[in-house]
Amino acid sequence: MTKLLFSSGNQNRFPQIGITRKGLILLIVSLISLSTFAQQTTIRGTILDEKSKLSVIGATIKIKGQPGGAITDVNGNYSLKVKSLPATLLITIVGYKYQEVDVYDAEPITIYLNEDFNKLNTVVVVGYGTQKREELTGSIASIPIGQLKEVTQTSFVSGLQGLASGVQVTQTSGAPGGAASVRIRGGNSITGGNEPLYVIDGFPIYNDNSAANAGALNGGLGSAGTSINPLSFLSPNDIESIDILKDASATAIYGSRGANGVIIITTKKGKHGSSKVSYDASFGFQSISNKIDLLNAQQWAQYKNDARASVGKAAQFSASDIEAFANNNTDWQSAILRTAPIQSHQVSVVGGNEKTTYAISAGYLSQDGIIINSGFDRYNGRVNIDSKVNDKLNVGVNFIETYSTAKVVPDGVITSALYMPPTAPIYDANGAYTFKSPYESVVANPVATLNLATNESNTNRLLTSGYGEYEIIKNLKAKVLIGADLIYNKQNSYIPQSLYEGYTYGGLAAVGSRVTQNLLNENTISYTKSFDNKHNLELLGGLTQQQSVSENVIARTQNYANDVTEYNDLNGGSSPQKPSSSYQKWALLSYLGRATYNYKQKYFATASFRADGSSRLGKNNRWGYFPSASVAWQASKESFVKEFSDDIKLSNLKVRFSAGETGNQEIPVYKSKSLLSGYAYPTNGTSTLTGYAPSQLGNENLKWETTAQYDGGIDLGFFKDRISLSVDAYYKKTSDLLLNVPTATSTGYSSVLKNIGSVENKGFEITLNTQNIKTKDFNWSTDITYSVNRNKVLSLSQGITTLLVSSELQTGSAIVVGQPLGTFWGYKTDGLYRSTSEIPATPLLSNTKVGDVKYVDISGEGAITQAKDMTVIGNAQPKFIAGITNNFSYKNFDLSVFVQGSYGNQIYSYIFQQLMVPTGYQNVVAGFNDHYTSTNTTAKYQRANETTTTNPVSDLYVYDASYLKVKSLTLGYSLPKKLISK
Repeated sequence: MTKLLFSSGNQNRFPQIGITRKGLILLIVSLISLSTFAQQTTIRGTILDEKSKLSVIGATIKIKGQPGGAITDVNGNYSLKVKSLPATLLITIVGYKYQEVDVYDAEPITIYLNEDFNKLNTVVVVGYGTQKREELTGSIASIPIGQLKEVTQTSFVSGLQGLASGVQVTQTSGAPGGAASVRIRGGNSITGGNEPLYVIDGFPIYNDNSAANAGALNGGLGSAGTSINPLSFLSPNDIESIDILKDASATAIYGSRGANGVIIITTKKGKHGSSKVSYDASFGFQSISNKIDLLNAQQWAQYKNDARASVGKAAQFSASDIEAFANNNTDWQSAILRTAPIQSHQVSVVGGNEKTTYAISAGYLSQDGIIINSGFDRYNGRVNIDSKVNDKLNVGVNFIETYSTAKVVPDGVITSALYMPPTAPIYDANGAYTFKSPYESVVANPVATLNLATNESNTNRLLTSGYGEYEIIKNLKAKVLIGADLIYNKQNSYIPQSLYEGYTYGGLAAVGSRVTQNLLNENTISYTKSFDNKHNLELLGGLTQQQSVSENVIARTQNYANDVTEYNDLNGGSSPQKPSSSYQKWALLSYLGRATYNYKQKYFATASFRADGSSRLGKNNRWGYFPSASVAWQASKESFVKEFSDDIKLSNLKVRFSAGETGNQEIPVYKSKSLLSGYAYPTNGTSTLTGYAPSQLGNENLKWETTAQYDGGIDLGFFKDRISLSVDAYYKKTSDLLLNVPTATSTGYSSVLKNIGSVENKGFEITLNTQNIKTKDFNWSTDITYSVNRNKVLSLSQGITTLLVSSELQTGSAIVVGQPLGTFWGYKTDGLYRSTSEIPATPLLSNTKVGDVKYVDISGEGAITQAKDMTVIGNAQPKFIAGITNNFSYKNFDLSVFVQGSYGNQIYSYIFQQLMVPTGYQNVVAGFNDHYTSTNTTAKYQRANETTTTNPVSDLYVYDASYLKVKSLTLGYSLPKKLISK
């Protein structure tokens, strides 16, 4: 063995030390290491996306075996100190694969991250907490936020269609900011609410239009027009995630508000690292794709003559008049329609340090309506701050403030544009607006109404909450959340006396306001513990309180000297109308609990329970109790499954089952109470006194509509989850439906609200995600959703099998045992009567003649009656709904195509029912150019006839509503990083 001998002049003080070669090397390395530790070398670099070569922002970098770390900034850069080299960097960020990188020197290093197709590790927001998707036992869908922003800018609600299985969205109004209806796994209730519960940053909100719309009068115009969607206050640009809870296991924690599903929205939060400033802008145009095809001026003039001839009247128009109409045709639809721009802008700042993070944004949206003088503008601001006060205490606040203003199209204006005869001009000979239709129908000039009438809705909304979370002992945390949802809505309306609608009033003004205060307090305590790295337990308990108060006031006045002040001077009208006001208050007190357990991340179980006490229900049934339980088995982790999983490239196999009960408290306030209403009583013929009389029969036994739901599901993944498939089958039964049923006449009332009846929904859902091609330069992925739901009314009140929703000669809707909700009820038709022998002894309409619509005598008794011959003529339920998204990228180019459709559903067109009235008083559909006459006996449409002033409900107006449309097509180009940096 070779030795090195070191000695000094004084051997008594410094004895000889023997060091081997290996020992010397270790000594040198140790000295270098000590020197390096003292200096703490700084490592710098950049982290990029392998596919796009763009910066990865917010990635966490740690040194293996060393505390602390760093987070990449807006340019993907990082910088951190290391005790010694070589060192190993640990890089993590949601959506990318975990990576370890060895570093041997201090030179800047660029690291490329690959996308992580394993979605099991992603975090999903559930009721009062979060869970990894791998640990879920319920049915929960997550919305791709990037795609949502591509299909909507006004409200996230309208963009949900096709992005999640089992979710059906119907746009109930095409107006800017207009409302949309959402059904999750079908409708459960007949008279109660069917909308899901929305939870925004922990604050539960029911999307009830009345909560945010004053409903100001619009005297001669009927109502004030379309209500503005309350949820349009939230900009899609502010949303971080949307998770949709569908089965009872997921929704039962919300108890009496979970029957219709729950949509949880989380807004964007701050992130550690330097501040990131971003600006998002979009511009676009909207236009109508198709107009309704109506008779032109020449065709309508001839049709008018035929209608008059049917009752022996002389022709309205001569041959020369009809010829002249070739150059004098008014297209009323084109007169009120336009190509409308839409634009949105948003600036946001996100950042923070290890103690405090923040996210601040401000935005503006302007959407003009495709109808003239309509539109929606929104100004929104948001602040989210989260702070770690110390190792035990976390606090945070959320503010969302929105001001929106809408120019609302009054009800009736669109129908006026359709009914107005094309021979009527927009302007008269003096250049003023034509007052109204010059013919028999009372139809106002829609262009004048839109340009001269004022009808606007202005809303201020503040949604705010603050929380504090304290760790009492290790793994045991208590959280308190206090929030408020404050809505102030003001609606203004003025109908000038120059309009037909305002002429008889001498000008009509109205101002309405509604103030809603919704207060929330939630107190929860949670405990999380793992035992022996095998048993994982989470417990949650809580007490929540929520209260809502709404006040509504409407004032009206008429007979103005002029139109100058409009609604701004109600005192200027000499004839004030009776004002109105209302007050509503409801409260909800709840106790909740949930336990989740898993063993070795293979066997999962969840149980939850909620007790709700609601002021809306009768005092005898004020409390409801809603339990649920679910289990799941991660079979792909079993050894016997792994034996063959490699052969079929199986990366995930999970089986789920859940059962539970949820409730529905969405009934009008005070429905369980006996009410008195004020009435005016005449005294001596010249004055009146106000008195009170019973107006509603109470029922203190009213209880919850309860939905029992069972769900079974399977989740599959192949090729490391590059292909993932989820399939769910479910059954729901809603019992104790709230219905108005007949009561004894001795009570003085015709009906009373009771819990009678049941409805079922059953179906299945498929969600498929595939990463089809992934190379260095080219990527192609596909997302598919497919849903089937079958709805059926199981029972109504005893002895009742059919409940008509509307009258015989208007929109035909009925609730029929054995049929789905949304059933159309009316008469079947069989062409036209071609001879007198076909006309029954007692036809449906007394003036029936040859050339009229032939209604089917189902009973065969020779008399067509409502009682025996009305039947099911269609329904609004689709056979299935689906959506498919294809995302392509090639180098810096990307293309996204989203196609969405619905099949098998039908619509009942009330407007076509009116556009086929054959009087000749108004315009009709273009098909009536082929109407029955003595010389055109093979015509498709009925004869012109002034005496048939209405059309009975029939299958003539039921149309196939199936569709397949490209909902969005987006082509993008990402600028090179080198160019952006300059």
